[in-house]
Amino acid sequence: MFTFTIALLALIAGYFFYGKFVEKIFGVDPARKTPAYTKQDGVDYIPMPTWKIFMIQFLNIAGLGPIFGAIMGAKFGTASYLWIVLGSIFAGAVHDFLAGMISLRNGGESLPETIGRYLGVNFKQFMRGFTVLLMVLVGAVFVAGPAGLLAKLTPESLDLSFWATVVFVYYVLATLLPIDKIIGKIYPIFAIALIFMAAGILFMIFWHHPALPELTDGIANTHPDGLPIFPMMFISIACGAISGFHATQSPLMARCMKNEKQGHFVFYGAMVAEGIIALIWAAAGCALYEVTGGLNTGLAEALAGGQSAAIYDVCSKTMGGVGIALAMIGVVVCPITSGDTAFRSARLTLSDWFHMDQGSYANRLKLCIPVLGIGAILGIGNATGLIDYTVIWRYFSRTNQTLAMIVLWAAAMYLFTEKKNFWMAAVPATFMSAVSCTYFILAPECLGSLLNSKTADGTVIYNTAVAYPIGIVFAALLLALFIRATKKRSAKKSA
Repeated sequence: MFTFTIALLALIAGYFFYGKFVEKIFGVDPARKTPAYTKQDGVDYIPMPTWKIFMIQFLNIAGLGPIFGAIMGAKFGTASYLWIVLGSIFAGAVHDFLAGMISLRNGGESLPETIGRYLGVNFKQFMRGFTVLLMVLVGAVFVAGPAGLLAKLTPESLDLSFWATVVFVYYVLATLLPIDKIIGKIYPIFAIALIFMAAGILFMIFWHHPALPELTDGIANTHPDGLPIFPMMFISIACGAISGFHATQSPLMARCMKNEKQGHFVFYGAMVAEGIIALIWAAAGCALYEVTGGLNTGLAEALAGGQSAAIYDVCSKTMGGVGIALAMIGVVVCPITSGDTAFRSARLTLSDWFHMDQGSYANRLKLCIPVLGIGAILGIGNATGLIDYTVIWRYFSRTNQTLAMIVLWAAAMYLFTEKKNFWMAAVPATFMSAVSCTYFILAPECLGSLLNSKTADGTVIYNTAVAYPIGIVFAALLLALFIRATKKRSAKKSA
C-alpha cells in the first residue's frame, strides 16, 4: 500500500508544482482575449464555465482508456505505477496542456493546423488526412461495443441493429448541434459517474488494505506472456500516462475557454485526474487477482474474457451491486462519449482544412453528411460482423503514441519560436520517439514477425538486442534533427 499511496500523492503534487512550472514556462496571459469571444459563433466557439469545460475535457480524454489500459498494464507489475505517475506528470499532462494552449493561442485551430505551423506544410497535409481518418474510425468502432451490451441488457426485440441505430442517431445530433446543447449538458453528469466509480474502488482498496506490489520488492516483469516492459507497457498504458488522441480533443475545449488561466486546471488537471483513475485501476488489477510464480496469471485469466468483463468483475468485487451499476454505465457511456467527440473533431478538422464557417446548419451538414455517412457504413459493418476492425484497432492503438510523439515535437518547436524552455517538451518527445520506434520493431503486427523467434512451446522471444539500440538511435536522430531545425530558424531570423 505504501508505494500506491506515495504514487497517488505524487500525482496530486505534480499537478500543483510541475503543472504550475509548465504554466509559467508557457507564459499564460490572463488579459489576452480567447477564441471563445473573438470567434464566438454559438456552435463551437462558446464561453463556458471552468468546471464544465474540465468535466467535458476529462470525459473526452478519459472514457474507458485509463481503465482498459491500466488493467492491461497492471500485468507488468510495479513498473505500471511508475509509468502512470511519471508519464502523467512529465509527458501526458505537458502534452495535453501544450496542445490545448497552442490551439488557444492560434484561434482554436484543430491539431493538424497547429502542427503544420511548427513542423511544416508536409506534416500539416499528412495530419489533416490522418486525423480525419482516425476520428471517423474511432467513432465507427465505438458504435458496436455499447450497442452490443445494450442489446444484451434489454428485451430481444431491442436487438443490436436497433441500438446501433440509436447510438448513431445520437452521434449525428452531438456532431451537428452546438456544443452546449448536448455535450455541455450530459458530459458533466457522466464524468461524475466515472469519478465516483474510481473513488469507490479507491475507498475499498484502503478499507480492505490488500497486498499490493511495492517498489521495495523490485520492478520485476510480472507479465505472464513475458512481454518486455519496454516498450510494451508504455503502449498498453496510453490513456493514463500519455495519449496522442488527447491532442485531437483539446481544441474543442480551447474554443470554449474564457481565460488562459483555465488551461492549468482544464488541460493539465484533466490529464492528472486521468492518471489518478489509471493508478486506481492498476492497483485494483494487482490486488484482486492471484499471482502465481511471481506472474499476474489471475489478472490475465480475467482479461481473457474481455476487458469489459474484467471491469464488471472488478466493480462487483469491490462495490457489489452499486459497482455493477456503475460498471454498466462506464462500459456503455464512456465509449459513446469518445465516439461523439471523435466525429465532432473530424468535422472541425475538415472545417479548418477547407475554411468553412460552421455558424450555419448548411455548412455543418456539408461536412457531417460525408463524415457520418462513412462512419455509418463502417460502424454498421462492424456491429453486424461484416467488417472486422480488430486488427485495424490494434494498429490505431499503437499509432496513438506516435501521434503523441509528433505533437510533443511540434510543441517543442512552438516553445523554441517563443523563446521558451523547449526541453520540457523535447525530452518526453525524445522518449516517446524511442518507444514508438522500438515497438514498431518488436510488435508482431509490425516487424516483430520477422525479427522475433519462438521456443518449442510457442513462447515468443523478443529480439530486444536489435530493437533497443535502433530505438535509441532513432530517438537521438530525431533530437538531432530538431536541434538542427532550431539552428536553421535562428539563422533565418538573424539574416
